[in-house]
Amino acid sequence: MNLELYVITDEGIAKGRTHAEIARLACDGGADAIQLRDKYCSSENLCSIGREIRAITRRTGTVFIVNDRLDIALACGADGVHLGQDDLKVDLARQKAPRPFIIGVSVGNSGEAVAAERGGADYVAVSPVFATVSKIDAGPGRGLAMIKQIKSVVSIPVIAIGGINCDNVEEVIASGADGVAVISVVVGQPDITAASRDLKKRITAAKQSRTRLKAINPD
Repeated sequence: MNLELYVITDEGIAKGRTHAEIARLACDGGADAIQLRDKYCSSENLCSIGREIRAITRRTGTVFIVNDRLDIALACGADGVHLGQDDLKVDLARQKAPRPFIIGVSVGNSGEAVAAERGGADYVAVSPVFATVSKIDAGPGRGLAMIKQIKSVVSIPVIAIGGINCDNVEEVIASGADGVAVISVVVGQPDITAASRDLKKRITAAKQSRTRLKAINPD
């Protein structure tokens, strides 16, 4: 399960492009995962959109996640669902969707991360790392120290989300994040494919640098 570049769809900032178009363009740029996120779409329409994105991501081998809605994720054949702290509890979701179905959980501290892993989560997303305008209820940034803290107490991948851009992605990866989830730095750009490709290159380079530094200073 590769979640290095995890792109979340948002039609509100996508310059007229649909969720499916966002997904296609991001996949073309090397996105490893696409999350369908729409708080206002009807269930019927969301499922239809999900099936479009499923077809796109199946062709590219990209992980496809649906935000919040386990029912929609299962109905459209997605690879997984992403849950917030106020959504369906991860242990109940796991009962309804056994592995290899992927379950991710948003967390804000190490206690929530440990609970998510124990409940059956496959990854956790530290949210938000930095202050962000893409999600108005995200709250204040947790900072890079929180990534390090959570990495020290869980064995599942830790994804960073919130305010991540080309200027800070290297330090986010250096702090231990296994990947980054982004919206505006990709979806809000004129060329989604180019933005995805550029960010993916930066993530890859940062991971290579982190590996070299770890080899030199294993402690």
